[in-house]
Amino acid sequence: ITFRVICNMKVLSLFLFAALVASASATISPDTDSVFAVVSAPPPSTVDRMHVCPTCVSFATQGTNALLNYIANAGIVGGCGVMCGKVFNASKPLATACDLLCDYVGIKEFVALLKKADLDPIYMCEELKVCPVNDHGDAKISAMAVSPKSAPSSTKFLLTVPFTSTNGTGTGEFFLNVTTVDGQAISTTQLLESQAPGQYELKVTIDTTPADPSCDPSQQTCESWAKGTYPVFVQLCNGECGSKHPHSATYDSATTSFTITGTQ
Repeated sequence: ITFRVICNMKVLSLFLFAALVASASATISPDTDSVFAVVSAPPPSTVDRMHVCPTCVSFATQGTNALLNYIANAGIVGGCGVMCGKVFNASKPLATACDLLCDYVGIKEFVALLKKADLDPIYMCEELKVCPVNDHGDAKISAMAVSPKSAPSSTKFLLTVPFTSTNGTGTGEFFLNVTTVDGQAISTTQLLESQAPGQYELKVTIDTTPADPSCDPSQQTCESWAKGTYPVFVQLCNGECGSKHPHSATYDSATTSFTITGTQ
């Protein structure tokens, strides 16, 4: 009877967490650089039917550092609600997500996973059993293209990344890097939900509007987008790109470029 009650409570917590997604997703979202904008991505996962994985990863991306700092200074005092309430007292969605995930596995296991994940949000959420794992997945990029191929600065270049999966994909990541003519690397990442076998496509705009002279490089990308050729590199990964944790690997990578011809 006790085991059944505990299981039911865990299932209830997951349903509550799933219900939180709709209200919290707009608030719990990682900051993105204004240079890049995802205009088209694979549809919501048909593997993760409750769609809790994206919210978990977003929470872990924003909240892990704060939780680890709190635990290092204060230790584990009180239960999940006490810890999450103190760490995220300025954000109810983050506090609620933290509390539900922590209650789902228990505070000791939750803290252990925070430390074990070592700032890898996808791996943490896989270990929490809210992000699907597929260690036999694959993704092959075909005919990546950028349009237009050349244009003056202030143009929004459109990068199209089609890919095919034969065995489906695990929870993973899309990594995009643009190397500027002055040697600055500008990059972004996008969560890729676990997908069934099929054909998919990502479309990302690259805004080459020169930064304002008052731009603060410690707060945002301050690129002049001078005349020249800009190499573009992308990766599709299982798990976080570059991670050494289990369930992590590079599916495929590709390169292209665009040219800025001058100023408008």
